Amino acid sequence: MNSRLLKELPDLVNNAVISQEVAANIETYYQSQQSNSPNRLFVVFGVLGSLLVGLGVILILAHNWDDFSRSTKTLFAFSPLLIGQISVAFSILKKKSKTWKEASGTFLFFTVGSSIALVSQIYNIPGDLSAYVLTWILLCAPLIYLLKSNMLAILHLVFVTFYAYEIGYGNYYSDETPWMYLVLIAIALPHYIQLLKHKTNDNITSVFNWLYPLSFTIVLGAFVKDLSELGFLMYILLFSIFYTIGKIPFFDSQKLRKNGYLIFGSLGIVILMLTMSFDGFWSVEQLLFFAQESYLSLVLFIVNVLILGFAFYKHWIKSFNLFQYVFILFALLYLGGLNLPVVGTIIVNVLILALGITTIKIGADKFHFGILNYGLFIITALVVCRFFDTNMSFVIRGLLFVGVGLSFFLTNYIMLRKQKSKAKTLKQ
Repeated sequence: MNSRLLKELPDLVNNAVISQEVAANIETYYQSQQSNSPNRLFVVFGVLGSLLVGLGVILILAHNWDDFSRSTKTLFAFSPLLIGQISVAFSILKKKSKTWKEASGTFLFFTVGSSIALVSQIYNIPGDLSAYVLTWILLCAPLIYLLKSNMLAILHLVFVTFYAYEIGYGNYYSDETPWMYLVLIAIALPHYIQLLKHKTNDNITSVFNWLYPLSFTIVLGAFVKDLSELGFLMYILLFSIFYTIGKIPFFDSQKLRKNGYLIFGSLGIVILMLTMSFDGFWSVEQLLFFAQESYLSLVLFIVNVLILGFAFYKHWIKSFNLFQYVFILFALLYLGGLNLPVVGTIIVNVLILALGITTIKIGADKFHFGILNYGLFIITALVVCRFFDTNMSFVIRGLLFVGVGLSFFLTNYIMLRKQKSKAKTLKQ
């Protein structure tokens, strides 16, 4: 973007849009910004190089491991860790570049894990995978703030998610809940908040905008133990939280591809509702309301209400959006709908249709073809689902598909006409 602007400066000067002095100031500003900012590609290759070096050392040692004595093995176990610590200390004390800090921090992160594993193997120290990963994470967590490293924060999130996955899903017969996951996630939150404050529009911040909702989505199922039916409600409540966060002006003003909360929330709500739109889903036994899942659902519901209430207080909500209230309808539906299968199925199908229409309206209001067609796809998905579980004739089914196809064409055509008309009005 900057290079394109710099190329256009001579034309702007020739056409008397800006003066030569202003053009020179703009060029000087962008050149100084470029010189002060780290080369992103160099940072990426620096981190990648650290990963490859670390893996290469491990493979070389592993090939000849059985030929070494115990003392030699111990020396090899701690040598990479010592090298990693020296490189990190050098990066901090000498105030090296961002690339140095990212690369040395990444190298040290993996050497900590390899050293723990090697020492445990050499001295036959017992332990399970989850305890090993937890120790590794806690030892490396301070590095995020010592080096102000984005890569270490990403690795922290990935390994924290893996730790919770191992606790909740790794052992089918285990009843353990990964409560420690919440503490580990909170450790990295200050770093993320700083990115949101000072690097709002940077690509690295948008990466975290996707990683956090992805991590919560993967891990929430690990908190479902005895009452799996409430798992659907928990996920609906979680996706509703994501959607409401994504509609906060701070996130909503950014490009859609950078707003992972909004996309996760919207897609999650629609996919779950489509799953729940079939008859068989609502034919289950009476729910128990004194279980871990019930309390978690209550907490998620309260968080939804608090965020929505705060949005009203700040006047962030300007118009009605069904996505932001769907959690209330679903909570009420879960209280009685599971005992009334027909009613539950009908209400869910009506809600999906309403969500599709709501999305189409949002797309039309914003003149956004992506959002508009997403709304049409929601309605199409509903029609496809009903294609497989109803006894309608093939003629009626065919007419439904023709109607949906025509709605795609006509809606986009009308939208395009309005957009062209608006552009002509602005030119006049």
